[in-house]
Amino acid sequence: MIDFPADETGRRSSAAFGRHVVADALRAADPAAADAAAAETDWRRGYLRHFRALVAAGLSDGYEVAAAGLESVHKRMPVTLEAPAQPFETVTTVGREARQTAVVLPYGKELLKGDALRKRLDAWVAAGVIEESCAVAVREVMDHPDWLDLSDQRLVVIGAAAEMGPVPAVLGWGGTVVAVDLPAVWERVAAVPSAGTLIAPVRPGRSPGADLLTELGAVAHWLDGIEGRLIAGNYVYAPGAAYVRLSVAFDALAARLRASRSDVALAFLATPTDVFAVPESAVEQSQQRFRARSRRARLAGALSGGRLLQPNYRGEPINDSLVPQQGPNYALAKRIQRWRASVARRDGVVSFAVAPPTWTRSVTSNRLLAAAYAGAHLFDVEIFRPETANRLMALLLVHQIRRPRPAAPVAWQDEAVAAAHGGLWRTAYHPRTALGLAAVRGFLP
Repeated sequence: MIDFPADETGRRSSAAFGRHVVADALRAADPAAADAAAAETDWRRGYLRHFRALVAAGLSDGYEVAAAGLESVHKRMPVTLEAPAQPFETVTTVGREARQTAVVLPYGKELLKGDALRKRLDAWVAAGVIEESCAVAVREVMDHPDWLDLSDQRLVVIGAAAEMGPVPAVLGWGGTVVAVDLPAVWERVAAVPSAGTLIAPVRPGRSPGADLLTELGAVAHWLDGIEGRLIAGNYVYAPGAAYVRLSVAFDALAARLRASRSDVALAFLATPTDVFAVPESAVEQSQQRFRARSRRARLAGALSGGRLLQPNYRGEPINDSLVPQQGPNYALAKRIQRWRASVARRDGVVSFAVAPPTWTRSVTSNRLLAAAYAGAHLFDVEIFRPETANRLMALLLVHQIRRPRPAAPVAWQDEAVAAAHGGLWRTAYHPRTALGLAAVRGFLP
């Protein structure tokens, strides 16, 4: 079982773990910020400024921060990948659907392709919904539709039933998916229309699938026997502290696979509700929008005492879109994934992209966040439907696997490439100072 370390009383605290890991990561670049994180007495509410500090400290060399963070994670939560007493068997299903050979993007009631898709990409760029590099990548895949056929790869999807995952797209393109998720959700995976091949671990007497927290060693052993070039993708999600444990489990698995095989690529989706260093063009568009804000917005900002409709950027080119309702465990789980992507890119192939805010089940289960999403359009932020977001991210995965790029001089530049942040980087206002107003509008009929 993968779990948080126990203190002298036997208590296992995700807050203490997160605080120590963040402090250890910061100490590699900013000792004063590290001391501040270590001394934080209210991690549940105070974590926001320390996660921003991680990005600020990494503006000059985020690789050092990422390596220190991962070292702390595995020192404080060591994971042993032991050979299983009962190995997994393999079940393989070959799809019978016709293979999709062209780039098509579901959008509303339309299936965009060709010129219609190019116009939509242009519109998103103009509106600040995606970065130009995202549109460039999709256009390049459109120009090379043969790239869609990933049958020469083995896409290992950890969290195969995830709404944001690439399983529907890759199986539709005729690729091979090695799917791992809990047996309880296997029906979702099995129901995906397929022109490709679906491979999964199975134990006698139960549905295909595996529990990463209790069967990680068996999963690693089973993956050792999968032939072909692996792309190991992390698409897992769980509420609360379990999400951190799952991110640590995947990280241990990824490190093991890369150490034992020379052909392993990694794939991650970043959340837009995080902290990122951004291109100067994003800052400029945001500031231009803030200067052009309405008289009503100016009045609301002035009368709120600085709580509402404040500028998105002041000083550093850092976008802070953390949402307090998601909490420090969510932030740490996603940061562990970002750290691994940064470290792995220096000597291997990594697919990483910031995904757009999306109407997933986890969002709609949070009433306040769902309301804020419903009102986000007032602030130039577009919320995507899952079928649009996961297909867009799958196209970026294809591009980054077919056209891998070397690591940038500083880590944040890699993270900004092909970002589809929904507009959070380019909106006029700091997202947390507009969140409440967006929610009010979202609650209205």
